[in-house]
Order: sequence, then C-alpha cells, then structure tokens
Amino acid sequence: MSEGPTGGEPRGERRQDGEPGHGGTPAGRFLDAAIGLLERVRDEEAGPVAQAGALIADTVAAGGRLFAFGAGHSSLAAQDLVYRAGGLALMNLLAVPGVVGVDVRPATLGSALERVDGLAAAVLDSSPLRSGDLLVVISLSGRNALPVEMAMNARALGIRVIGVTSVAYAAETTSRHASGTFLKDHCDLVLDSKIAVGDAELTLDTVPAPFAPASTVVTTALLQAVMATAAAELAARGTEPPLLRSGNVDGGHEWNGRILREYGDRIFYRQ
Repeated sequence: MSEGPTGGEPRGERRQDGEPGHGGTPAGRFLDAAIGLLERVRDEEAGPVAQAGALIADTVAAGGRLFAFGAGHSSLAAQDLVYRAGGLALMNLLAVPGVVGVDVRPATLGSALERVDGLAAAVLDSSPLRSGDLLVVISLSGRNALPVEMAMNARALGIRVIGVTSVAYAAETTSRHASGTFLKDHCDLVLDSKIAVGDAELTLDTVPAPFAPASTVVTTALLQAVMATAAAELAARGTEPPLLRSGNVDGGHEWNGRILREYGDRIFYRQ
C-alpha cells in the first residue's frame, strides 16, 4: 500500500470526516485525493476567493474587460472560463500561439516556449488588454518566464492580475526567470491550488513514477468558485451579472444574443 506524495498514511484509506474512503482502487484513491484538495481549497482559500470575486466585479462594474491566460495544461482551466454556459460572458482567452493546450507539434515545443524571455511582452503589446482590465494568469509551477513576465508586464500596464498557482513550487523549486521570482510575486492577488510539487497524487510499488495529476480538476473548480462569487457580488450591488446560458435549453440562444449585443465591446472571442 503506497503513501501520499508527502508520506504518512496512504491516500484514500479514510475520508477526513472519518467515514471509510474508496481506497481499494486507484480510481477511488484518486477521487478521494481530489476531494481532499477541493476541501482544502474551500477552507483555506475562502478569503482570497472572495477577494478575487470582488476584484472581478469591480472590473466589470467599471467597464473593464476580463482575460484569462494559461500555458500547456494550465490553459485548460483558462479555456473553461470562456464562452461558458453559466459563466461570465466578458471572460476572454488571451491566446499565445504554440502554448494554448498541447495541439502544437511537437507538444514539447509548447514547454520550450514557456521559457522564452520577452514573449509575454510581445503578446501583451499586440493584445486588446489595456489599463483597467483584469488578467487571470494560471501556472501550476509559476516558475517559467512566460507566466512570470505576463503578470509582471501586465501590472506595469495598469492591468490587475490574479495569479492561480501552487505556492509550494516557490518553496521547493527554483525560478526559471532571470529575476529569480515566481508568478506569485507579481500579482495583485494569488489563489493557491494546494497541488503538491510534481502534480501526481498516487504512488504504487509496481509503478515506477508518481501518477494521477489533479491540477486541472482543482484549478478549474477554484476558478469557477471565483466566477460564482463575482456573479453574486455583482447582483448584490444591483447589477445584473452578464451570464451566458446553455444554447441547449429553450430560450438560451435568445438570451445569449442579448448579452453578446449588450457587452459586444468587451467580448473578443467573436471577432
């Protein structure tokens, strides 16, 4: 029976509430590990989530635009915020060719581009981002040049930055940026995903490497919690949050058409 990444009792043997877990299978152990991380995020990041939701609401109310950026698999969480049923229509994807997901060939090129100095400045200079906007920068490790410079340069332009990262990397790894800093050092607000260094929740004596990453599950849920907070905050201020509805329910297309027309000057994924 294997231990968790940090040692101690095997993951999945017993839930935190004392009820038996599903530790008999790798699938059950992984799900228990993911649930444990989500519970940590819920309990330990409640304050930052509330602040992030308020910051997004402030930006929307002031006429600002919203953008999300992530490289490689971190882009999955960014994409989940864009043109999403139940999500804010104003969230746009800041795309960097070659690093959005793993569709570039070879896939290793995307990892290499994350380490290129100066790329973030070129992307921001050619993007619609401007002072008063808000950018969510997602990077699990937060150590590569691209996310570090994306946050650093954005703030220099008067753009507010919410960083989503695993703070543990800053304590247990070294930065790959010339400044020696991490993403977390260049943000107005940081959300900690609590993911362990290496992003693998399971080990087995018969498997030579740790396996079963949970960063996408946790980061996506963390950001949707922020979006839910922002929507409720806008409503509490007397402003209808610009939410999209599913196109697969009656009236959804008509609803979305109204929202897209009303906020068209702040939506860039239709252009």
